[in-house]
Amino acid sequence: MKENTCIRVSADQNQIKTGKEKLEAAEKSFQRLARVLSLAGSEVRLKVLYLIEEETELCVCDLSDMLQMSIPAISQHLRKLKDAGILKSRKTGQTVFYSLKEEHLEIIKPLFQHITQNSVKNQTT
Repeated sequence: MKENTCIRVSADQNQIKTGKEKLEAAEKSFQRLARVLSLAGSEVRLKVLYLIEEETELCVCDLSDMLQMSIPAISQHLRKLKDAGILKSRKTGQTVFYSLKEEHLEIIKPLFQHITQNSVKNQTT
């Protein structure tokens, strides 16, 4: 295996130290973002998150109708998102409503702003 070699003349030790400190300070945010993005890597889960973010709260039947998928299929995706701590649930009677946990809204909102802006552009052209 080849050894990593760097060809720079000199290293800016201050810059390296600052970079390490920034990474260390943001470690929890990186972990949270990686967890959200790894689960959002599925197109269906990404759509589920988008719809829940747009509507604030949805039940499995709402999502099933919107995505034109079976309730068991949607339930599997919701379970993965809930188990990962991205969604929270609230039960009213026999209906379970899902919403995004507050700490993930700051991560997810900017991602979906891009989608929302592009869909508005596409509708006007």
